[in-house]
Amino acid sequence: MPHAVITVGIVLLVAIGLVVAGLAVWRWSDKRAENVIMDALIASALTNLPLFDHAMIADLPEPARRFLTFAIAPGTPLYRVVDLQMEGRLSNGTAHQPNWMAMQARQVLALPEGFVWQVAARRGPVRLVGSDAAHSDGSWTRFWLAGLAPVVRAGLNDDHARSSFGRYGSEAIFWLPTTLMPGPGVHWEELGPDSARVTLEAHGFEQAFDIHLNEEGAPAHVVFQRWSDANPDKRFQLQPFGGEPSVFQTFDGVTIPTRVDGGNFFGTPDYFPFYQVRITAVRFH
Repeated sequence: MPHAVITVGIVLLVAIGLVVAGLAVWRWSDKRAENVIMDALIASALTNLPLFDHAMIADLPEPARRFLTFAIAPGTPLYRVVDLQMEGRLSNGTAHQPNWMAMQARQVLALPEGFVWQVAARRGPVRLVGSDAAHSDGSWTRFWLAGLAPVVRAGLNDDHARSSFGRYGSEAIFWLPTTLMPGPGVHWEELGPDSARVTLEAHGFEQAFDIHLNEEGAPAHVVFQRWSDANPDKRFQLQPFGGEPSVFQTFDGVTIPTRVDGGNFFGTPDYFPFYQVRITAVRFH
């Protein structure tokens, strides 16, 4: 074999090795960032938390009182952080061609601090791993094909951060209602006999969420105007986003849905619940 061919082969192997090593370091950096934020959110949990008492919500509209009374047992600490394990399925397609991917995920959620959602999803031989996250310094969406090649990189801008605030604010209604006591950054108002609006403020954002209740006080669905580019024009705009919770269970004095289906354009003919999850483990901090 000519010496020149051997040299080219060695150069190619070295180049491939450098690319693989670079991608491995990049993926490690992403994973480390996820874990750093997740640990920081857990560390933000407070000790000596106040305990829930009906007197704390006595001045709220009746639907808000009904919801919080349903969700939080008297004497329950007003937890600020929850650590969730979940499974379910995600769609990266449409209602007519959903391309469902089975998924498993861990999510640490703190309000108002932020969240990290670490997820692994699979459809046939295709496997995606990555995360969504938001915190005081920004937000991101990052996914890798088989953990080897980056396929989605979004975030670190105001549009993404605003959209992320809508996401984790709505999820706090489902999974962290103990953060919704009236006070700075949390405002309640009545919409009707079975509905209330809670407006959250944090990190320079303000987002209103409409909670529609059954007679018992369980949320039948939550809907809000989300800042999103999940539309045919791929342009950020306000559009209805909603979720339908079900299968409520009580953990450490907090009653939460263990199943949530949600998606864009809630309440319109274009609604498609691309996000369908079941909670498998809950730990409040």
